[in-house]
Amino acid sequence: MPRMTPLSPLSDPRGDQASSPADASGRASDEPTRWGAPAHTAAARPDACDELAAQTTKDTMSPDLSSERMTYIVGQLEDPPGDPFTLLEAWMRDAFARRDSHGDLPEPTAMVLSTVAVGADGEPVPRSRTVLLKSWDADGFVFYTNRESAKGRELARHGSAALLLPWSPLQRQVRIEGRVELLDDATSDQYFASRPRGSQLGAWASRQSWPIASREDLEAAVSRESARFEGADVPRPPHWGGYRVAPRRFEFWQGRPDRLHDRFAYEPNADGTWRTHRLQP
Repeated sequence: MPRMTPLSPLSDPRGDQASSPADASGRASDEPTRWGAPAHTAAARPDACDELAAQTTKDTMSPDLSSERMTYIVGQLEDPPGDPFTLLEAWMRDAFARRDSHGDLPEPTAMVLSTVAVGADGEPVPRSRTVLLKSWDADGFVFYTNRESAKGRELARHGSAALLLPWSPLQRQVRIEGRVELLDDATSDQYFASRPRGSQLGAWASRQSWPIASREDLEAAVSRESARFEGADVPRPPHWGGYRVAPRRFEFWQGRPDRLHDRFAYEPNADGTWRTHRLQP
């Protein structure tokens, strides 16, 4: 089994400024997008968002996506190793290599976390959001968040979660399902101390997932926390910490031509080994 693999937040190698769509000559394009307006309009004119929201044509509100498709020809998955962690480690290396070589996979550690909420009618409601994988080993996959947030409350209620690592440029994805446990305070403290100070202050200022009147109110809350901790280290808030998803099932997906994708599932045996089988696409 691989050892604990620490990971760090990744920045987009293209920088902070988004570029306008360009034609073959490299110039920004004024051609309408599939959504009915030039792609750079909203960024160029402050009133553009209101104008776009007011458009009610069928072309704008219901774009035809039926012809959107691609051919999956990047790779294949045959005879996977018996240990899912071995395959995951190899695929993770490939994802970082793709980021470094092409820049079109800026956050290889971004993963979709799915939980189960309870609706007003008492029925289960699935919910998903993107978080960052911070470390992993044979015991599970670690992320950090506000434990009083919606996802924190959902995890406290149900204790199970699903993860999805989508590596689209490689035409791959990995699904992981398992039980969730809290990380100990010392581990959470160590990671929190490594975060940028602004992120530390934000963890105190934001009641994550709860309503707030305005952006100005949020920034005012950050200013208050900045003044409170001026000249001192920012401690970890008691409501903020880490989780570990202990895997009970893996699925590795590799896109193939004609939608005949390679899919392999892993499930644990009683002796700690894993059994694997191919799934139909």
